[in-house]
Amino acid sequence: MKKLALMVAVGLGTIASSTVFAQSRDHIDIVGSSTVYPFATVVAETYGKKTGKKTPKIESTGSGGGMKLFCAGNGINTPDITNASRRIKKSEFDHCQKNGVKEIVEVQIGFDGIAIANSKKSAPMNISRKDLFLALAKNVPAKDGSEKLVLNPYKTWKDVNPALPDTKIEVLGPPPTSGTRDAFVELAMEGGCKHFAFIKAIKKTDKQEYKAICHSIREDGSYIEAGENDNLIVEKLEKNPKALGIFGFSFLDQNADKVQGAIIDGKPLTFESIADGSYPISRPLYFYVKKSHVGKVPGIVAYLKEFTSESAWGDEGYLTDKGLIPLSKEKRDAMAASTKALTPLVL
Repeated sequence: MKKLALMVAVGLGTIASSTVFAQSRDHIDIVGSSTVYPFATVVAETYGKKTGKKTPKIESTGSGGGMKLFCAGNGINTPDITNASRRIKKSEFDHCQKNGVKEIVEVQIGFDGIAIANSKKSAPMNISRKDLFLALAKNVPAKDGSEKLVLNPYKTWKDVNPALPDTKIEVLGPPPTSGTRDAFVELAMEGGCKHFAFIKAIKKTDKQEYKAICHSIREDGSYIEAGENDNLIVEKLEKNPKALGIFGFSFLDQNADKVQGAIIDGKPLTFESIADGSYPISRPLYFYVKKSHVGKVPGIVAYLKEFTSESAWGDEGYLTDKGLIPLSKEKRDAMAASTKALTPLVL
């Protein structure tokens, strides 16, 4: 009887192992940022051609949405990699840890600039971060110069700044789940908010109130959430030449025949101005890897090797053709070594 029980137990173990294997995936599952999406897609296609393995499945869910899916757990039904157009937040990292996603490999892939763009059918805009804050913030300083905030009264760009066009404020931008939205409010909105000394002073006494003032976008129709599809914003700008759109430099670069980037604080949006840090609305780009899935899902190591190769993310790599601004050679070498070693992130 003991022998029979042992045979049954071994048999059940074999069945269980087969079931687990059957439930594993034969492709890499990637979610996250719409800005990083085109870079990840071309790397995935190159990886597929070189290895002969299935091309990774990539979904554009936005950075925040991707983090939620990624941090949901370690199961095979959760993503292996999430793309992000800003660094993982401490709250997201803690959420991952709580759900058992203990070892996360961070890979910074390069830089991107956020374009404030309009159709080439219109004249290019020359605006400041202060203009952007006054045009798009939910609450702004009163026009009488007093140190009080009022619900945003501005209807046209000329209302904001007499030097700007007398056209309706209409901006198509990403939703709150987007890393581009996070970077825009932090770099552009807050950058303009700091021009007001009495608001800047609030940061010293109440950081939450300061953030609420600087990061809250108006909800009266002047700012229109256009989803995670940046190509859709480009299409809408073509149809409405008086509107502005917010998206990554890579999309501007790919649609240079249709749209143009605004000059921000006197700095044009170019590959060079992002690389040298002079363009004021630029940010690093990342992806994050679930180390626990390496070895369980085939191809992750090969995909990482392709992404961090000089032929991909180097100064003359194929990702620069897609609009990626490369890291320095020294930073690339260090990041490639860290990625190869699958060094977990510590926050």
